[in-house]
Amino acid sequence: ITFLDTPGHAAFSAMRARGANLTDIVVLVIAADDGIMPQTMEAISHAKAANVKIIVALNKIDVPGANVERAKKQLQDQGLVPEEWGGETIVCEVSATKKVGIEKLLENMIALTEILELKSPLKGPAKGRIVEAALESGRGPTATVLIQSGTLHVGDAFLSGDYWGKVKGIMDDRGRSVKEATPAMPVKVIGFSGVPVAGEPFEVLPNEREARATSEARLNEKRLGKLERRPGVTLENLFQALESTKGKILKLVLKADVQGSLEAITTALTNIESQKVSLEIIHGAVGPITESDINLASASNAVVIGFATKTENSAAAAAKREGVQIKLFSIIYELIDQVRDAMAGLLDPIERESTVGAALCKKVIDLSKCRVAGCAVVNGRITKSGRARVLRNRQPIYDGQIVTLKRFQDEVNEVRNGLECGIRLGNFDEYMAGDLIECYQLEKIPQQL
Repeated sequence: ITFLDTPGHAAFSAMRARGANLTDIVVLVIAADDGIMPQTMEAISHAKAANVKIIVALNKIDVPGANVERAKKQLQDQGLVPEEWGGETIVCEVSATKKVGIEKLLENMIALTEILELKSPLKGPAKGRIVEAALESGRGPTATVLIQSGTLHVGDAFLSGDYWGKVKGIMDDRGRSVKEATPAMPVKVIGFSGVPVAGEPFEVLPNEREARATSEARLNEKRLGKLERRPGVTLENLFQALESTKGKILKLVLKADVQGSLEAITTALTNIESQKVSLEIIHGAVGPITESDINLASASNAVVIGFATKTENSAAAAAKREGVQIKLFSIIYELIDQVRDAMAGLLDPIERESTVGAALCKKVIDLSKCRVAGCAVVNGRITKSGRARVLRNRQPIYDGQIVTLKRFQDEVNEVRNGLECGIRLGNFDEYMAGDLIECYQLEKIPQQL
């Protein structure tokens, strides 16, 4: 039995869909204390869409708060009626930590394979699917391949998506070198011309020439598609073109350990909704962060994000030299949260006005060099650090900084409600008795996406 584990995090939806299509039996792991979660319902939908049989492993039956009957009721609500309730769904109660019920789960899986008559031919050229792909130091592009029919040998020429190769090495699930791989056997294949996309078909071709030619033809088609001319700027779309350049854009260079992680992070980031800030992933690939990534980020004013990967020494030096920020993460939701915060940080803060106090002008005082409003504070307080406006008959006639605030002969920073003071604003000297001088402050409020 080969187990293909898929993460439960919401971002890995595509990986769960791929897993359902790759497997013959879906083992749905449900915690007896939590019951069915949103990702569980999504996994059930993927399994049903792929028309794959489902066995439920009801885990954590030994923990406090476990409710087996409630979990079975939730399964029934999803159309998975347990066998003991008259349905067709096998439900095995297990405890992973205490290894309870695991043997029964495996026995049920083997019995189901015999009922379904799951068989694959051993003879013939190998066919399978890419489970995961990576760029490994010293090995180049590698991929985990699940063989579905035929037998794969060292030296076979193969094709997967846009890339071809010749099998230079095959490693089993324990990292041991083997010379061949048979159906239902997961192996790491070395010898790809590039990093393939997870989920792509893998097939052995008669010779290297045919594999290379098909690969080059597919890559040329993709290249021609990228070189299609964009529509030029016309008088009709000029305003729209100019408007499109005004928006805030956060540019990222994204590197991850494996193709599945890259795919999940890209999907999660592009799902961040904002009409004020755009997110642009200018480059995404698997492998360590290299100097070329830094050069690209420097030329594009981008930030380099690494997930479960490392930074090469030359890249770290280049980043310091070019002033490029590198951020490394190992937890996907921390990465998404920080990118969302960075997008919000690009927005200019909103200036919000808050009234501090008001003073009523009772008398205009003429001095040798200027005129001052003799006032009584009628509300709140007047602060020298704030701005103020002169209101006459409720209409603003001047707005400026308070330059003089006096109590008797003393310069003060603040005058509170009920007290009298002398106020002078900027270069304004047209005060009249009855004017209201309103003091306010401008607060900068961070914008939200």
